[in-house]
Formats: sequence, C-alpha cells, structure tokens
Amino acid sequence: MKIRKEDALEYHSIGRKGKIEVITTKPCVTQRDLSLAYTPGVAIPCLEIHEDESKVFEYTAKGNLVAVISNGTAVLGLGDIGPMAGKPVMEGKGVLFKTFADIDVFDIELNSKNVDEIIRTCEILEPTFGGINLEDIKGPECFYIEQALIKKLNIPVFHDDQHGTAIISGAALLNAAELVGKKLEDLKVVYNGAGASGIACSKFHISLGVKKENVILCDSKGVIYKGRTKGMNEFKEEFAIETDKRTLEEALIGADVFFGLSTANCVSKEMVRSMADNPIIFAMANPDPEITYEDAKEARPEVIMATGRSDYPNQVNNVLGFPFIFRGALDVHAKAINEEMKKAAAYALAKLAKEPVPDRVKKAYGVDEMSFGRDYIIPKPFDPRVLTWVAPAVAKAAMDTGVARTPINNFDEYIHSLNVRMGRTDRIMTKIYQKARSKPKRVVFCEGTEPKIIKAAQLCIDEKIAQPILIGNEDLIRQIASENGYDIDGVEIINPKNYSKIGIYIQEYHKLRLRKGITLKEAEKRMYTRSNYFGAMMVHQKDADAMISGLNSHYPDTLKPAIEIIGKDKRYEKVSGLYIISVKKGTYFFADTTVNINPTAKDLVDITLETAEFVKNFEITPRVALVSHSNFGSTKGEESSKLQEALKLIHEKQPDLMVDGEMQADTAVVPEIIENTYSFSSLKGGANVLIFPNLTAGNAAYKLLNRIGGAHAIGPILQGFNKSVHVLQMGDDVNEIINMAAIAVVDAQNKEKVK
Repeated sequence: MKIRKEDALEYHSIGRKGKIEVITTKPCVTQRDLSLAYTPGVAIPCLEIHEDESKVFEYTAKGNLVAVISNGTAVLGLGDIGPMAGKPVMEGKGVLFKTFADIDVFDIELNSKNVDEIIRTCEILEPTFGGINLEDIKGPECFYIEQALIKKLNIPVFHDDQHGTAIISGAALLNAAELVGKKLEDLKVVYNGAGASGIACSKFHISLGVKKENVILCDSKGVIYKGRTKGMNEFKEEFAIETDKRTLEEALIGADVFFGLSTANCVSKEMVRSMADNPIIFAMANPDPEITYEDAKEARPEVIMATGRSDYPNQVNNVLGFPFIFRGALDVHAKAINEEMKKAAAYALAKLAKEPVPDRVKKAYGVDEMSFGRDYIIPKPFDPRVLTWVAPAVAKAAMDTGVARTPINNFDEYIHSLNVRMGRTDRIMTKIYQKARSKPKRVVFCEGTEPKIIKAAQLCIDEKIAQPILIGNEDLIRQIASENGYDIDGVEIINPKNYSKIGIYIQEYHKLRLRKGITLKEAEKRMYTRSNYFGAMMVHQKDADAMISGLNSHYPDTLKPAIEIIGKDKRYEKVSGLYIISVKKGTYFFADTTVNINPTAKDLVDITLETAEFVKNFEITPRVALVSHSNFGSTKGEESSKLQEALKLIHEKQPDLMVDGEMQADTAVVPEIIENTYSFSSLKGGANVLIFPNLTAGNAAYKLLNRIGGAHAIGPILQGFNKSVHVLQMGDDVNEIINMAAIAVVDAQNKEKVK
C-alpha cells in the first residue's frame, strides 16, 4: 500500500489535530450533573477512596488508563528524534490501545535523557494510571528504567520494544519448532541485534525452553564472546559465551534458528544455505528485513520465514501483544506484568494459530485459505479472537501468580464482556472493502474534473477496490492532478467529445427516449454536455459497471438520467435510499432516508425487501422494524394502518424474513422492551434494519444521529436500480467518496450475481 507524504500529513492534521481526544463518560448538562461531577458531590468518592484505596478502581478511570511514556530516543526506525517529534508515534500507540482493546491512554513525552529523572517521573505519576507502557527509549537505559520501575511501582510496567517482539516471536517459535519436528531445548539459535528487542527476545525464548548454552548473540561488531571488551555492557555480558566464532556468518553455520532484530540485508543466501535442515528465520528489521523473503525461500525452499512486514506470511506485529496483555492485566487490577503473564500470552497466541481461521479473517487478508502451517504460524493482527484468547490467559496467569487484586470468577462471562466492550458487531465497511477487493469493478465518476474525485480515483487504485474512470477534459484533469500532487497513473480518462462510442451512445439514448419527447439533436446535446447522462450510458452499455455522481449537483440530477437510461430492477417498482449508521453499539440500516417522500404500503414492501437484500449480502441477518409513533396498534391512524398493511404484504412475499411493526424506535432497538412488554412479537434481539414511514422521519433520524449523536453515517446508498448507481452528498470528503466507490463495486458484484 502506498503511503504518500501528503496523505500522512493530511491524516494527522485534518479537522481536530492529532489522533486522540479526551471525552467525558458521564453527563454534565444540568446543575445536578455538575454538582455530582465536581463539588460538592465529588467529595463522597474522594472520602471513600481515602478510607480504602482499592476503591480508586471503582470510582475513577485509573483501572482502564495506561500511560505511554517516551523520551523519543529510539523512535521506530527514526532513532533519537526527541520527545516532540516522537509524539505522533505515542498518539498512534494510544490509537492501537483503544482500537484493539478499548484502553484509554495519555501519551507522556519526557524532555529528559536522565535515567533517574525518568524513573522518578514515572514513580510520582503512579496514582494516575493503571499501567505504564514504556516506548521508544533507547538501550541500555530502557533496561535500567524498566527494572527500577517494576521494583518501585505497584502497577504493571511494560516496555513493549523489549517484550512485545519477544512474546509474539516466542509464540511463532513454538509453532515453527513443532512444524519442523524439533524441540526448543535442541535448537541452536542465533540472534543478530543486542539492543532492547534482541536481548529481551533471547531471555524470553530461553524462558520458553531454548537452552542458554545454545544461544549466540551478535551485534554490529560480531559475536558477543567471553573476553570481548569493545561495545559491551552488563546486559550483553550476560550472553557472552566461550566460542571461536567471531562473525554472524560463522555463527549461522549449522544454526537451526536466526532471529534478526538489526539492519536490512545483513544475511546472504549463502549464509542461509549454511544453516541446519529446515531452518527457521525471523528477519524482523523494518521496513526492510535482514534478508528478503524471496531470497530466503530461493536459498532454502523449506525455510519457515517470518518478518515484521504485512506483505509476507508470518508477520511479527507487536499489536498482537500489548493491547491484550494490558487488557488482561488491567481487568484484574494487576500489580505487575510478570514473566508468567508474558508466557501465557505467547502460549495463547501459539494455540490460537492452530484453530480454524474464520472466513471473515481470510477475507480481511484477501485469501481463500489460511490454516496452521509454514506460512501461518501466528494469528493475524485483525483476527478479533486474539482479544478473547490473550486477555483471559494473561488475567488467569496474574491470578495464579498472586499479582491480581481483583480475580475473575467466571471466565465465560469475562469473555462475553470483552466482546460487549469492543462493540463486536459486523464492521460493515471492512466487509465492503474486502468484497470490493475480491473482484474490483469499473466505476465511472461523472464529475471527473473535481479535485476530490481525482484524489478518490487515485485511492481506488491504491486500495485495489475499483478501476476508476473519470469523465472530463483529459488535459484539465491531468493539470488539476499535477497541481495537487495526485498520481493518476492507471486511471482511465474519457472525454465524451472525442470518445469512440459517442455516436452509439447518442443513438441508444434517442432510441430509449424517442417517445418521451427526446429528439436526436437533444440526445446528442445531453451525451456531449451532461456527464450524468454519459456516465449512465456507459453503465447501460456495459462499458462501466457502476456510476457515481452528485458531489456538486442535486440529487435528482443523478437520479433522473439513471432512471431514464439504466432503469429499475425488475423485481421492484421503487428506487429507495439507504444509510448505514455505525455506532459503538452496532451497525444499523435506515431506509428510506433520501428518495420517497410519502411511500405507500406497497412502496414500503419494496423498500424493506431491497434493504434486507443489501444486508444479507454481507452475511448479516436482517432484523427489521417498521418504525412509527405507535406500538402494535396502540394509536390508530393512517400511518399505523399503512405500516400494518405493509407488514402483511412483506410476510406474504418473504415469510422467512424477521420483520415486525408498527413500533416505536426505542421498542425496535431495545430488546428488553419487546421481551417484557410485547413478547408476542417476532422481532428478537433488537432491530438492525429500521424502515421509516416517510422521508421526513428517515432523513431526520439519520442526520440527527450523525450530527449530534456521534454516529458515523455512510451513504446514501441507492437501491432498486437495474445496475449500480450511487449518489454522493454535496460536499462529501475524499474518504466518503472512496467509501461510496467500494459500495458501488460491491453493489455491481451483487447485481451481476442476480442476473
């Protein structure tokens, strides 16, 4: 995936600056709220904590708050760039903590290289946090700092640069050794890199079963051996051995395993060939490994290879570890993250890799098959099961070793609570992108000279979701792209004025509309000058699979040409508009939100069935509520009768569809209301599809949720067309445009199946 400088800078600067914010978790909108949040009400929990300090976990955020602390002396592959330049990385760490494990983070950048100052700063911060993640602090200082804090503090302290890589690679080593039929205690292991990661990996792998006497540690000056004085410190000295080997090349002769935590291209094919049978290579230098995957495989086809990269099998990615390790530690209010907790995480990851991989994970990585073997020895970072395997294992190890303050009594309930905490719902846009990448389609953008459209076309290619086509003057489009620094290589540009099929398009449009008042001259004018007509004709003539327009035009300006040229799906009489509403609690589908002002009962049947079909295409079971001001006839009126009639017709057409109504919105989405008051209803588990009685209700609902409810609204998605046609909202940003492109591609795929 291409990451351009301007894209990265825009990502970090657009809108609210940076990547994280602090939000309140309790209401503060009335005088009473204020009195509870601060004085005088706040005094009560203060006194409770004063009497019993353990209650700080009950009445404050401490139990879910981690400090990411760095002085910026060893930032990623950038080195000593200082605390301020390192801040984007620390914020990014906060994003990963929150995204993968719902852990809140304050990033704290310290303007000090003094070990004692850093230790003291962390020490006096202890009351604030449930744990400390040390990050990007260079060695050997990082060792001294972590060791001192573990002794001094009564909360978990974890230096991810050391232990994260060690734990993940340890899990991978367990499985790799099993696959090649070797025991850990028999492995001869060479580590290249004697910094924080290299030494931590060595120690951790020894704790898993590798024998210390079988380990050779190398640094930039070669093998660390007894009697060496140059470039040594107490941590390297621990691994100094009696040997006549002096170089990495010599060390690798006959070795079973190579762990690279060093620099790119320091291992040759010849060195790999000198290793033992069935060699295991972990080349984890980033972004370029110690030896490329291709070279290692060419030298020894049977090699089990892991890297730090996502574009090769067996990525060793620290995000598989720290969020879930801290989650388990925080949930038992652990006093530390000890060796047994780290080992529990590694064993859990190793075991999970042997489990059948869910289809959703395979789709996320664009493969049909993924199972335990040489190219899959550790789980993937986006496997949602990692949380529910690693966190409980860590929590149990904390309990077993006596560092847990608050034990977990029921682990089944705990695992369920983890899924609830993460809002584990169908992440619809992830699924849409996965499906789009599986079979990209040709998407024509009618407003091809708009800078945002040009940028979106570029991103469609980068993301491999679509083959974009821009309509407009090619010279102008290329000039705009050049002025904005957009790379549009691979983007097709079509100018209707010199398009080879323009004559065919004119004749076809005239044929379609000749009895609707359209003359040949008018047909010619529309094809030459009205890009929405030209784009619709491209789709109609199968020169494109989908059409997108509307960034700078009104809704009807896109709908009308599509209806005239492409036409409706023969199964339905009505076109409708759908919005996907994404909130932490789940994903909902609202219709009709954009097209039909006051649909009849028959219209509502089409709207419902169109929406249910869309939802089913993503392996989501639709649970449909017909929304009203009334609950099951509680209020008589025209609207209630309309919805009751619609329900009857829907049941006749699709008796297996879970749908009920009419009902109020809260009845629809709160399962307890149905269970306790309307147990006769066929709607179980809460609705995920809401069908509104009129456009005012649907439009108001999604806009209010989007603007003041914090929901992410994706759409409008047009339904009921014969082919894929979609409309942008005026002023949509680039992300919204590319989302719509992915939706259009998936819609085209599905319509292809129907035909």
